[in-house]
Amino acid sequence: MKLKKFLFALLISSTFIFGCQKKDADIQADVEKKLKSNTEMASTVSASVTDGVATISGECKDEACKAKCGELAASVKGVKSVVNNLTVPAPVEINKDNALITGANQAVTAYPGVTAEVSGGVVTLRGSIKRSQLPNLMQAINALQPKSVNNELQVK
Repeated sequence: MKLKKFLFALLISSTFIFGCQKKDADIQADVEKKLKSNTEMASTVSASVTDGVATISGECKDEACKAKCGELAASVKGVKSVVNNLTVPAPVEINKDNALITGANQAVTAYPGVTAEVSGGVVTLRGSIKRSQLPNLMQAINALQPKSVNNELQVK
């Protein structure tokens, strides 16, 4: 009789203990809600939770934002640990016009009939070029890291 009472009490207590724990889906919803409250996010962020381990993915504007999102996710009740897969975009470096002018003029010297103009980081190519030569010229101009290339070349 005492054994039956003990087993019944054990069953009730284990149901109460395990029944009160948050489910992964509920934790995931809470993590996503908390992350969306961070106004520094550069784009949408997603979260998945498995056995209390939250994995967050998306893009942040900087490392401080990434760290803040990790802290926010960790602060959610039921999260045991956080895998922070958020990315921070690398800054794009654009050469100044003086460097672009020098580099572009050197690049087009190998292609008679082609000229290059630079304004505001944009390289504009004019003239005519053989189809077989175009990829090499474009590769050389893009290696200069301009803001963009305006190709007005006539291809022969």
